[in-house]
Amino acid sequence: MIDLYSMNNKKKRQYNILCDINDSSDVRALDKNQLSELSDEVREFLIESVSQTGGHFGSNLGVVELSVALHYVFDTPRDRLVWDVGHQAYPHKILTGRKDEMCTIRQKDGLSPFPKRTESEFDAFSVGHSATSISAVVGFAEALKGQKNPPRTIAVIGDGALTGGMAFEALNHAGDIKSNVLVILNDNEMSISPNVGAMHKYLTRLISSKKFQHLRKSSKDILSKRAPTVHEVARRAELGAKGMIAPGNLFEELGFAYYGPVDGHDVETLTQVLDNIKDLKGPKLLHVITQKGRGFEKAKKDATSLHAVSPFCLKTGKSNKKSSTKSYTDVFAQWINKKAKKDKKLHAVTPAMCEGSGLKEFRENFSDRYHDVGIAEQHAVTFAAGLACEDKKPVVAIYSTFLQRAYDQFIHDVALQNLDIMFAVDRAGIVGPDGATHAGSFDISFLRCVPNVIIAAPADLQESAKMLDVLYEHEGVTVVRYPRGGGADKLTKNDTAVKIGKGVILNKGKKKVAIIAFGAMVEKCVDIAKELDVTLVNMRFVKPLDEKLIKELAKTHSSFITVEDNVVAGGAGSAVGEYVLNEGIDVKVKMLGLPDKFTIHGSRDEVLEDVDLSESGIKQSIKKWLSETN
Repeated sequence: MIDLYSMNNKKKRQYNILCDINDSSDVRALDKNQLSELSDEVREFLIESVSQTGGHFGSNLGVVELSVALHYVFDTPRDRLVWDVGHQAYPHKILTGRKDEMCTIRQKDGLSPFPKRTESEFDAFSVGHSATSISAVVGFAEALKGQKNPPRTIAVIGDGALTGGMAFEALNHAGDIKSNVLVILNDNEMSISPNVGAMHKYLTRLISSKKFQHLRKSSKDILSKRAPTVHEVARRAELGAKGMIAPGNLFEELGFAYYGPVDGHDVETLTQVLDNIKDLKGPKLLHVITQKGRGFEKAKKDATSLHAVSPFCLKTGKSNKKSSTKSYTDVFAQWINKKAKKDKKLHAVTPAMCEGSGLKEFRENFSDRYHDVGIAEQHAVTFAAGLACEDKKPVVAIYSTFLQRAYDQFIHDVALQNLDIMFAVDRAGIVGPDGATHAGSFDISFLRCVPNVIIAAPADLQESAKMLDVLYEHEGVTVVRYPRGGGADKLTKNDTAVKIGKGVILNKGKKKVAIIAFGAMVEKCVDIAKELDVTLVNMRFVKPLDEKLIKELAKTHSSFITVEDNVVAGGAGSAVGEYVLNEGIDVKVKMLGLPDKFTIHGSRDEVLEDVDLSESGIKQSIKKWLSETN
């Protein structure tokens, strides 16, 4: 029997059914009348577990019954089950042999916060970004279709992921080739922030229709009967009626047999419907209605702020983590509101990350200039390009890891046209508990090589505000990249004005060694430079580099050590090395940054320690290199 202690270690909970669930075969061994009780226990276990560890919360509470039903009906892991987006897979992990490790989720050497193929055979596909599941299962189905009795392929797509264009590309392909896949639309009317767009409105109109509500009951009665003609009955009766109520049903027009909507918290009906349609041939879509935050009242009322949580009090729902530290995101939020009051051309664009990017107040104050385009990063960037072509000044607030998804649009639609757009790139560098899928490890490398782009990396909070001001006023493509969380308010007493392409010397050492640091890494080098009596440069700009400063430093220094929180390959240090080499400057260059591997998940400090970019790690790397070169 499982014992799970609350944070104060005084209260012990016991789970009568869940204690015997070691993988999905144990779920399938249960009587159907036990599934509701198992769902209740999974939800209770989930609430208790996440209250202690933190993690993704509201979305997972909404898919408990769906997770139980899927593992009861399908032969996992033989049948391929892909969760999209992956932050709704905690119940799946609990039911597939990982419940005793849930206390380690998002921690160093613990469970990944998302499905990960190397973690479990039950995780058919590693995920982190959204709108990928349907493409994956269509690929699975095509690869498996030559087998006798091939495994079934199921995608669970929800939490706003259907706003991503890639999902529609996959739906279009699957319908065209009649792929034998089941797509489950987990419709909770939310992504991280409330859903936006025509698809959301279409689904809302569809399920709110009185006729459709009556049809829903009828379809439930039809699909719950195990008749040999269920497919024909369903298509002629249920789907025919739906076609009259909702002409041009999108999914059926794309070639999918559409079923639902079904109550996602009625585990008995879910299992009946899934069992009835699981072996029907061709592309199928089951529309499941769920409630984000189900079972925890505060998460239901405030699904956005309780989408992902730090450890919290079960009674109040309030975080146990108390921090009054001002973050880089806070600086951006204050800046954009202040700037928008002065400049009516300013428009803010975000791909479904209003709160995360600091745009909540902007949305409230400037709703006519606020654009949440959904989980559609490619569209966000080209939409901003359209705004810029009509003499608006778009500011695209986007995470580094999500900007990767719009790289072609950044090059082709923005930089090539040299449009006047500023990108506020949050979560640059190491992010922490969300792991490699969310780390901003590559933005310097993939942006630096693009013409017409200015890239700035602030070293402290005050400098960040100054850079946002300076780059906003520049006419052209600009990027300000900054890390998750807080940092030093101000690293130096000198109030140096920010000028594009100009760095500043923070410490002049007696030794002929200069540390050239970028962004968040500058703060970690301040004490090192003083202790080792070497020069420290806050480079400020990745592109353009302060070439004049580099030349001046080379006159009095024999070694440069670059430090950045981006991969070394193609990064800021590479830019310094390229310039030194091309100019024939006689100076040695050592580059410190992220190695050629994907980072672990854990706290930001733990990840930096792992890649030798903590203060102690940087110091040891510098000492070692100096001893080897002297």
